[in-house]
Amino acid sequence: MSAFVLTRLDYCNVVFANLPAATIAPLQRAQNAAARLVKGLGPRDHVSSALRDLHWLPIQQRIIYKLCVLMYQIHTGRSPSYMSSLVIATADISSRSGLRSASTNRYEPHTTRLKFGERCFSHAGPKAWNTLPADIQDLTDETSFKRRLKTFLFQQAYTVQ
Repeated sequence: MSAFVLTRLDYCNVVFANLPAATIAPLQRAQNAAARLVKGLGPRDHVSSALRDLHWLPIQQRIIYKLCVLMYQIHTGRSPSYMSSLVIATADISSRSGLRSASTNRYEPHTTRLKFGERCFSHAGPKAWNTLPADIQDLTDETSFKRRLKTFLFQQAYTVQ
C-alpha cells in the first residue's frame, strides 16, 4: 500500500495547501480505503484507529509535513535558489532587525489580498514552518528533523480534543 497508494497521495501534494476541506476529502477517502484494505476492516468501520496503528498521517498533515520539509531545506541552504527566493526570513527584513523576532527562525508569509493567494508556497510554506516549535526548527540533521516533525504532526492529528 505504501508503494502504490501513499506515494501517489504524496506526489506534488504541496499544491493542495490551504485548499478547502471538500477538495481534500476525496484524497482522505482514498487513504481511508487503503487503511481499511490493509487492516481488513469493513466499509462501515471507523478508520481513525487503523490510521494511527499504521502510523499514517492524515492527508492534511501530510501536506504540512511536505511544506515543512521544503522549508527546512530552504532554512539549511539545501534548496535550489528559485525556492529560496520565494520566502523571506524575518531576520532579513530591515525594519525588524532590532526586534526579538529577528533572532528567531521564523519566515514572513507573503501577504495576499485574496484567499486564493494563501495557496502559494510563499505564503503556505512560512505559515506551516512558523507553527513548528523552536526545538524542531533548530535541528541540524534532516533525518532527525523529519522524525520529530512526523511525531509532532502525528500527535496533533491523533490527540483527543
